[in-house]
Amino acid sequence: MYEDDNAQWGLLHAFVLNGKGGARSIARQDLQELQLEKHESLWLHWDRSHPQTQSWLRQESGLNEFVCDLLLEQNTRPRLLALPNNQLLLFLRGLNLNPGAEPEDMVSARIFADGQRAISLRLRPLHATEELIEDLLEGRGPKTAAELILSMAHYMTDKIDLLVSELGEQVDAEEERADALDNPAPDHAMLMQIRRRAASLRRFLAPQRDIFAQITGNAFSWFSNGNIGYWNELNNRLTRYLEELELNRERVNLMLESENRRMNERMNRTMYRFAVITCIFLPMSFLTGLLGINVGGIPGADNPWAFLIACGAIALVAAGQWLLFRKLRWV
Repeated sequence: MYEDDNAQWGLLHAFVLNGKGGARSIARQDLQELQLEKHESLWLHWDRSHPQTQSWLRQESGLNEFVCDLLLEQNTRPRLLALPNNQLLLFLRGLNLNPGAEPEDMVSARIFADGQRAISLRLRPLHATEELIEDLLEGRGPKTAAELILSMAHYMTDKIDLLVSELGEQVDAEEERADALDNPAPDHAMLMQIRRRAASLRRFLAPQRDIFAQITGNAFSWFSNGNIGYWNELNNRLTRYLEELELNRERVNLMLESENRRMNERMNRTMYRFAVITCIFLPMSFLTGLLGINVGGIPGADNPWAFLIACGAIALVAAGQWLLFRKLRWV
């Protein structure tokens, strides 16, 4: 294994696939004189941020300036670009499973490939490559460059299943919590986080699904028929993940709408009660205000029973209003 020596050049992994599921590691210095057998394929995995990586791509890789610019550009989205001479550029996204990172902050993998060579670049560590290397070392890995990029796409898609399932379980828990009698209100912060994570995933998974469908429908000549079936399966899996994300988002929206409707109904009931109380006390407030003005000529000013008569009149007005509101079904 030459990983430690190659790392100073920005080359993270360099393998020659033997066409039988295994591979041998090679040194960075061997690349210039390397001659591949007909059944062999080369895989080079580079650190995109390393200066030596950029130097090798532009000066020694044999790739033209257009391809190098695309491989080294700062921001990309999943896409597939067919190149002359039956070559391709494939940009994929995988979950960010690095410590302290959010999985939906997806890691980019950029791949140039032809019949016997695959050159991949990444900025942040990608767990899919580690699993791919384990398969090669155990002799059950990809046999060709076409199978190599298929395996990388497969492992990147596998990780997505876990996150989509996790989001679905969180939505289930929030629905059960919202339906509980002791706590009907959902956790708004949690629901907003679920919706944000689902939107982040959809941003990259939708174009990646389209890429897999494009590969299925327009395969390159160095892809075998078996490869096409697996690409179609990846397309179907991403379609299912996107449908589940859309369903989770709709379920979150329904919970938020239900809570908003419940709060509006509660507010409307409160305002209605205040309005009824105001209607009842408004006439009484008018009578008390009228009888309380400090001017001469108020009826009953010298009658000792005038206060009780006024209270009785106010009570009769209140009772009459209550009967009227009941008849009108306002209360």
